[in-house]
Amino acid sequence: MYDIAIIGAGPAGSTLARLVADRYKVLLIDKRPLTGKASDPWYQKCCGGLLAPDAQKTLAQFGLGLPRDVLVDPQIFVVRAIDQTHNLERYYQRFYINLDRYRFDCWLLSMVPSIVDIRLGTSLLAFDAVDGGYRIQMRQKGKIYEERTKVIVGADGAASRVRRMIARNQPSPEKYIAVQEWIECNDAVPYFSTFFDQTITDFYGWTIPKGDMILVGVALRPKKDVAGKFKKIKQSLARQGLLLGRTVAKEGAVINRPLAINQIYTGAGGTALVGEAAGWISPSSAEGFSYAFKSARCLAEALHHGLAGFNSRYARNTRSLRINIFLKNLKSPFMYNNLLRKLILGSGLNSVKVIG
Repeated sequence: MYDIAIIGAGPAGSTLARLVADRYKVLLIDKRPLTGKASDPWYQKCCGGLLAPDAQKTLAQFGLGLPRDVLVDPQIFVVRAIDQTHNLERYYQRFYINLDRYRFDCWLLSMVPSIVDIRLGTSLLAFDAVDGGYRIQMRQKGKIYEERTKVIVGADGAASRVRRMIARNQPSPEKYIAVQEWIECNDAVPYFSTFFDQTITDFYGWTIPKGDMILVGVALRPKKDVAGKFKKIKQSLARQGLLLGRTVAKEGAVINRPLAINQIYTGAGGTALVGEAAGWISPSSAEGFSYAFKSARCLAEALHHGLAGFNSRYARNTRSLRINIFLKNLKSPFMYNNLLRKLILGSGLNSVKVIG
C-alpha cells in the first residue's frame, strides 16, 4: 500500500512528490508521457508559460535555478495592456521568464526522487474508500490497474476528477474555457500583451511571443460562441497590425477563477487538493505557478507531522493564500470594470514609454 497517491504531475504534483518522498511511499501518475523528447506528441498545456516574479521567488526559496532548455526567446520585461473598448493602451514594466511549458513540467518531474513510483501515460478512472485508505483504479495503455493508498491528493488541474469525486456539494470556482493558438509570426514584438474587450469576454485575452511563433489566447465563458469570439479576436489583432501566419496548433482547457474564498477547497479526511484543483489560481490574472508551488509546500509541511490530521494543518497553512485570493479579487475591478480600467489606463499611472 502507498502512503500518498498524487494525481497529476504538473508543478503542484511534482513539487509535492519531491518534498515528501523522503518520508512517505509515494505514487505519482499523469496521463501525459512527460519524457521531454522531441518525438512526443503535442502535449503543451493550454498555458501562457510565463513565470511571474512571485513564482520566481518561490523557486528561489526552494533553491532551484532554471535550466537553459526550458527557456524560450524572448524574455519579457514589458506588458502591453490594451483596452479595446475605449481604444486605450499602456505599457508597464514587468519581469517574466518565458518558458516552454511542456519542458518546464518535464524538468520539475525530473527532480522527483527515483524512490517515487512514477507512472506516466496513466489516467485515474475512479477511487473508493476501503479499510485504511482508498482503492484506486487507473488505466495505462488500455489496461486497468488497481492500487491502494492511505491518502489521495488531486493535483489534476481545473477539471480535476479528484475534486469532482470528493467535493460534489462544495462551491466551485467560476469556469472559463481558455482557447489558444500557436501561430507563425516573424514580426512579433518582445512583450506580453493583454487585451480587454467586454463584447468578447469579462476576463481577458493575451498574446505572447514564443520564438518564431506567437500565442494568441483568450479566456471565455463556456458555451458562449467560443469559436466565433476567438475569430473576432484574431481579426482585431490583424487590424492592429499584427501579421499572423499559419496556425501550427490549437489548444483548449478549462481554467478556474475563484471569485470567493469559499470556492477554494483543500479536501477532507484522507483527501487533499493542491494547485488549480483546489482553486488556487489568481482571479485577476489567472497566474497559477506560484499558487501551485506554495500550496504543494503548505501540504508537504502539513504532512511532515504525519498523516493523522494533516488536512486541518494544511487548511491552516494556506490562510495566507486565502488572504491573497481575497486581495486579488479586490484588485480585479480595476482591471475588469470598464470605467475603472478607463480611468487607470487614461491616467498613465506607473506606465512606461516604449520607444521604437
